[in-house]
Amino acid sequence: MSAIVEMERISKAYEVARTPGLLGRRGADRALDVVTNFTLAVRQGEFVCVIGPSGCGKTTVLFLLAGIRDPSDGRIAVCGKAPADAVRVGLSSVIFQQPILFEWLTAEDNVLLPLRLRDPRWWWWPPRRARYQETVRQLLRTVELEQFARYYPDKLSGGMQQRVAIARALTLNPQVLLLDEPFGALDEITRDRMNLELLRLYDERELTILFVTHSIEEAVFLSDRVVVMSRGASARTGSSIVREVRVDLPRPRRLALKEDPAFFQKVREGRAALREAQVAD
Repeated sequence: MSAIVEMERISKAYEVARTPGLLGRRGADRALDVVTNFTLAVRQGEFVCVIGPSGCGKTTVLFLLAGIRDPSDGRIAVCGKAPADAVRVGLSSVIFQQPILFEWLTAEDNVLLPLRLRDPRWWWWPPRRARYQETVRQLLRTVELEQFARYYPDKLSGGMQQRVAIARALTLNPQVLLLDEPFGALDEITRDRMNLELLRLYDERELTILFVTHSIEEAVFLSDRVVVMSRGASARTGSSIVREVRVDLPRPRRLALKEDPAFFQKVREGRAALREAQVAD
């Protein structure tokens, strides 16, 4: 099966200004390499998690795939398009660490927002308006928030806000979902519930997902493959990618899987790869 997400020999560097020395002279600016020689192909329907030490460039990789940042070198394609174009036409969508909901909009209006931006005159066409409103109702029903449609974000819990953000990300029916540690701020019980919710949506909508996380256990539980990054290029691979861990555990996944010896073995493999990444720093 061909890749729906392609990153070929990607590098990303930022210019860093040097501070003045004792004599007031500032040295020449230098380039800080955040991602080096990063190559990744994600097949349609695959769930890939990215983990690594803080500062290794995980979020930068996701921002490159979302078109928020441009690579310094290399080629990126999402659904056969440039990343920003894929987001613009609704082929891919992004969920950030924080829900980023508009406080003055209700839950349903936050979910409706992508449709309003794509079709500013939607309100003046009753059939289209009814269709869009039904889409929003179905999405809120999907994330089990239909009864909270008219609530404002400050009246919703952190987990509920993130579910609104997920519903909004699905509004344009994307093929690819990019998630940057979306459940990192949640308590463990809520996080487990959100992981199950995400897996249900993944199965029902046949999504392709790239998910950034700090948690090895979360990565193994969710994914088909775990990509482990290091800060800078690994001496062994010459890339920001140190190792990949294949997760050949059966689907659909349930919380009981976390008590399975096969799950613990994959977590051990992931932890060993993460230790290797830290040594490579």
